[in-house]
Amino acid sequence: MSEEPIADDLTRTALAASRPSLAFGPYRLQQRLGQGGMGDVWLAEQVSPIHRQVAIKVIKAGMDTAQVVARFQAERQALALMDHPAIARVFDAGSTPEGRPYFAMEYVRGEPITAYCDRHRLTTRERLELFIQVCDGVQHAHQKAIIHRDLKPSNVLVTLQDDRPVPKIIDFGVAKATTQSLTEQTLFTELGALIGTPEYMSPEQAEMGGLDIDTRTDVYALGVILYELLTGTLPFDGRKLREKGLDEIRRTIREVEPPRPSTRITQDGPKSGDAAQNRRTEPGRLASQLRGDLDWITMRALEKDRTRRYATANALALDIRRSLNDEAVTAGPPSATYRVGKFVRRHRAGVAAAVTLVVVLLTFAVVMTVQAQRIAHERDRANREASASKQVSDFLVGLFNMSDPSEARGNSVTAREILDRGAREIDQTLREQPEVQARLQATMGAVYTSLGVYGAAVPLLEEAVATRRRLLGEDHAETLTAANDLANAYWYLRRFDRAEPLYVDVVARRRRVLGDEHPDTLRANFDLGSLFLEQRRWDAAETLIRTTLEAQTRLLGEDHADTLGSLGNLEGLLYSRRRFAEAAALAIKVLSARRRLLGNDHPRTATAMHNLASSYYRLSEYARAEPLFQEAIETRRRVLGETHPSTARSRARLSEMFVAQRRYGDAEPLALAASQGFLASLGAVHELTQSTVRELAQLYDAWGKPAQAAEWRSKLTTPVAP
Repeated sequence: MSEEPIADDLTRTALAASRPSLAFGPYRLQQRLGQGGMGDVWLAEQVSPIHRQVAIKVIKAGMDTAQVVARFQAERQALALMDHPAIARVFDAGSTPEGRPYFAMEYVRGEPITAYCDRHRLTTRERLELFIQVCDGVQHAHQKAIIHRDLKPSNVLVTLQDDRPVPKIIDFGVAKATTQSLTEQTLFTELGALIGTPEYMSPEQAEMGGLDIDTRTDVYALGVILYELLTGTLPFDGRKLREKGLDEIRRTIREVEPPRPSTRITQDGPKSGDAAQNRRTEPGRLASQLRGDLDWITMRALEKDRTRRYATANALALDIRRSLNDEAVTAGPPSATYRVGKFVRRHRAGVAAAVTLVVVLLTFAVVMTVQAQRIAHERDRANREASASKQVSDFLVGLFNMSDPSEARGNSVTAREILDRGAREIDQTLREQPEVQARLQATMGAVYTSLGVYGAAVPLLEEAVATRRRLLGEDHAETLTAANDLANAYWYLRRFDRAEPLYVDVVARRRRVLGDEHPDTLRANFDLGSLFLEQRRWDAAETLIRTTLEAQTRLLGEDHADTLGSLGNLEGLLYSRRRFAEAAALAIKVLSARRRLLGNDHPRTATAMHNLASSYYRLSEYARAEPLFQEAIETRRRVLGETHPSTARSRARLSEMFVAQRRYGDAEPLALAASQGFLASLGAVHELTQSTVRELAQLYDAWGKPAQAAEWRSKLTTPVAP
């Protein structure tokens, strides 16, 4: 792209020879935006019948041969046929006073999709959501029987509409019609002419033979763009590719297989660090995100044999959407393990019957680990042992992640069985691989915490932290993640004296290593703010919570999970300070976003229900509070389990509200169930268990049942008078 401001003296002869008239019809040319092989694109002002900025493409002086004019008119007709938000629109067409054809189209004030994604540091998921819109636009063009033939980032610009990024496909200069004529003039491509941009060119385009080009050539180009969005690099290095002769360029495109995206990340060394940073993650995590579904999807789009490629842009978009929704993708291998994994993530019912299969897979993985170690010792122990360790680690981490209630939705019993059995197997078989063992212990500890089994989480996380500090160092990202998870487990156990030094240390180290506004640093601030809130250190909590919320809103957006978490923290602070109306206003916002983004069955949505209901209760708006409490209880019971602390907490709060309304008969079963839940998950002496015991004694006192009140009061570790 080059810009050429219009000279003050509009009569300069040098400019007059190279540009069209500066004003014709309702248009006033302002500056040249770009130059192509057959035309120039100008920014212009349209003065009637409406006032707006447009882009005008005008055929170059001296380029008005029959072939070029036909190509120009074909592009104009192709754009005129289409009406899609992801494709730049054509408004008008005609000829300049010099007789040079032009057409006026939508002016897209944007930047190439790859540049936009990197500048805004979009996550992999956010990039995929944007790319799906591009696929939709290409599919629309294909439905209009138009093949673009030169899709690349510079022809997919991203602009903002209502503060949301929207891609716009431009430059249909080499477009091809499949079922109709785009112009009355003869339009042909000379045999042996290379049409398109080499880095994004499909094998059939590179063939330059008699093979007919169809919509799958655009699918290939979309695959290259997808590869670049995921990894930050092209499948083939553009500079090296263009240094080769034409025959070698064609051979590379037709025959050489590029590495998978995840492999490219692991091979690129320092470059992968930049790519990961632009996606707000680390190289190891980025490779893990790409491994599997996204590898398969990208490589299928880049198939040399177009019969094995996605047949349509829509099919490519659908597979990406399946991956984002944790559904089986059509590009994936039809293995039983892969499809079972996807099934477990999508379904709550029936997973318990698959526990036997999971145990078999776990046993098989352990056996294969031992065998791999023996083979490694016989051949090349150092190299092969590392590879085996990585494979076992990846497999088991995936297995235990399926147990997380945010993923498995309601299978807490099955998850507990998997965790307990897995812990025994790991302790027996992976002692010689401490780094792998620590990784699994950290994962299992985090899932135990999610299940509300905090006591079981602590020893696993303590071992993981100690091992990672010894092997990786105290500043390593994995060490800090494990330390933060351990602090969370202490927090839930109300062991604030142990949680606080860990939180403070994690915040300090992440600030020093990652910077004050890195998402991981902000997440650590969130956890420390939560601790201050529980410790009733209101001023320190408010300062940290508001600072963190402002940074997350600015950097991550209002709908990001971390931003909503901090908004919930602020809501909790207002609630604790008895500013219930303000807390309710924030709670409504959080609940609305959680329902929209996560659905009604997610644990975080249930938490938002509970929080809003609590504010309504304190405002004496009982009719609003009760159905929300009931929905929160049912969701938590179904998703997290009967005895999960969160389920018990909602029951206890609703029971408290019923007591305030003197509905003692309704309050009693809820309080009893809450007490049993806390007792089973947290133990008899935990603060929440004792609080519920105290509330039961008070309930029976208020109900006029002194015997039952005395019985419950006797269970208090620190008895109090009635």
